[in-house]
Amino acid sequence: MRYMTGILAMAAIVVASNILVQFLILDGLLTWGAFTYPLAFLVTDIMNRIYGVAAARRVVLVGFVVGVLSSLVGSQIMLEHGPAVALRIAVGSATAFLVAQLLDVVIFDRLRGGAWWRAPLVSTVVGSSVDTALFFSIAFAASITVFGPDADAAINWAWEPVPFLLSGPVAPLWITLAVTDWGVKLCVGIISLIPFRIIVRKVSHGLG
Repeated sequence: MRYMTGILAMAAIVVASNILVQFLILDGLLTWGAFTYPLAFLVTDIMNRIYGVAAARRVVLVGFVVGVLSSLVGSQIMLEHGPAVALRIAVGSATAFLVAQLLDVVIFDRLRGGAWWRAPLVSTVVGSSVDTALFFSIAFAASITVFGPDADAAINWAWEPVPFLLSGPVAPLWITLAVTDWGVKLCVGIISLIPFRIIVRKVSHGLG
C-alpha cells in the first residue's frame, strides 16, 4: 500500500507521544510528548500534498484509532495518583486530535495552490491552536463538569492557582500548561516546514 509509510509514521508518533507525555520537563510546564506530537501535522500535510485529501484522512483515522487504543491501555496502568491516562484526558486527547487533524486537511486543501509553504504553515498553525484549545479545555477546565466528580478528582491538580507562565497574574495551572504547549506546537510546526519541503520534493521526484 502506497500510504503505508505515512500510516506507520503517524502510528509511531501517536504511540511515542502517549509514552513521552508521562515525562515532565521545565518544572512540569512541558512534557517530552509536546515535542513529538506536533509531528503528526507534518505527516498529515505530507500525505495531503503528495497523495491528496483522501489519503490524508485515512492516515488521520489511523492516528485516531491508535490514540484511542493507547489511551485504553494507559487507563489500565495504575500509578500512585491513579490511572496513567485519566478519563477526561483520554476524551480530550481523542477529540482534539480528530477535530484538529481533519481541520488541518481541509485548510491545507483550500490553500494547496499557493506558495509551497502557505498550506502547511497555515493549516498547522490553525490546527495546532484548535488542538490545544480543545484538549486543555476538555481535559482540565473546571467549568466542564459532565465527566462527574470521580473524573474531576483525577485532574484537579490542574486547577491550582499559580502565576501565569510563572511570572504573570494568578490563573489555573492548566492555562499556563496550555500556552506553553501551544508555543511548542507553533515552533515545531514552523521548523517542520524544512523536512516538509525536502520530503515532498524527494518523493514527488521519485513518483515522477
